[in-house]
Amino acid sequence: MRPRTRWTYLILITVMAMVAAACGDDEGEGTTTLGATATTLTPSTTEGATETTAATETTAASGEPIRVGSTLALTGVFAPTAAIHKATGEVFVERINASGGLLGRPIEWILLDDESAPDLAAAAYERLITEDEVDLVLGPYGTGNITAAMAVAQRYGYVFPHHTASLTYAYTYECHFSSWSTGLHPNITNPNLLYDALESTGTPPETIGFVVNEFPGTMFISYGQPETEEGGAVTEAEKRGWEVVLDVTYPIATSDWGPLAAQVRDADPDFLYIAGLGVDAPNLITAMQAIDYSPDGMFVQWPAPGPLLGTEGADGIMSVTIFEEHPPFTDDPEAVEVAGMIDATLAESGVPYAKVETQAAASWTAWEYLQQAAEGAGSLDQQAMCDWLIDNGAQTLFHGDIEFFPDQQNYFEDLSKIKQVQDGEWYTVYPEEFAAPDRSVAFSPGG
Repeated sequence: MRPRTRWTYLILITVMAMVAAACGDDEGEGTTTLGATATTLTPSTTEGATETTAATETTAASGEPIRVGSTLALTGVFAPTAAIHKATGEVFVERINASGGLLGRPIEWILLDDESAPDLAAAAYERLITEDEVDLVLGPYGTGNITAAMAVAQRYGYVFPHHTASLTYAYTYECHFSSWSTGLHPNITNPNLLYDALESTGTPPETIGFVVNEFPGTMFISYGQPETEEGGAVTEAEKRGWEVVLDVTYPIATSDWGPLAAQVRDADPDFLYIAGLGVDAPNLITAMQAIDYSPDGMFVQWPAPGPLLGTEGADGIMSVTIFEEHPPFTDDPEAVEVAGMIDATLAESGVPYAKVETQAAASWTAWEYLQQAAEGAGSLDQQAMCDWLIDNGAQTLFHGDIEFFPDQQNYFEDLSKIKQVQDGEWYTVYPEEFAAPDRSVAFSPGG
């Protein structure tokens, strides 16, 4: 039985709780804790930034800093992925300050730790806007935290670029701008992209199994929008005529993966769709190996790329991507330059997979939105920046030109691709025009 009723209840309660937290009293333990972990990143230079400044002879930024406020999960369950966004933001701030700043002024990034908790994220954005009086804000990492923070930004009329929220149908604020290019209906477009990739092999699966993290975003991708239950990876697979032999959910904080591994083994699907995030896939794969079982093919919705790449038995696993460091994505010399700077910072930060992929690319793009909104409007007026982005779109390094569609809640088309672990490395494999040289989808049931 599909957990439709439980899913609808869960997601509605989750969203309501997040919004309530964002609109609640900003005083209390959350604010105190965040205050103790505040981080201020001021203008500085790296070797790469110094070379850029010398080459372009750009006038140095001067005057009162423009203060950009945001939070990230510097601690808590989402900290490993948030570290990618922190490193990316550091490179962006250093690079723009070395190139003359924003509106001729240096950027100062006020970064707080939301501890991976939506209520603390809401309290932090309340503080950033009302106490720290930041000029601009940037969204945090994670669907729950972004949803909570967006409510605060909306209440004060701030432009709100964000990068990794997946509850697309819930975001009606006219001045929010998502940089993760999944489109308005990722519950339909993302699964079908994967299914098209599998069918391109000529040997698609006949049976498929789903294990779904009870995280709001993965529930939405798997089961569709709560009000309508349209789309969703499960339904879209059934439309293809594939037999769904397993459909189970598991708690966000799962620690014992043995029972779930046994359920997968007993169902024995040709293909396993892991609607999980972070290290869910490595944990489940390890548990399946412990009982001497592995499906013929697997997909993970939002993995931690480094830990998954280093997991024994991960070869052949698939996921979605918006950028990988190989052609044709690296045909642009500037993209190569920026990716190299981010790679170096990721390595220095101890991030296991020190290469630009979806997380870093989405984070960089959100910063570009903020920069272009201010420069396009010629001021820090929030409504003027919002209007400029809606009217003009954005020119981005990793996505190309983007046009926002107000009738689609400022979303644009789904620009996702399918990547796969092959020979111990991540490669884009579908669609064909974006595949790495000499790479294609590898899947064969029973092979």
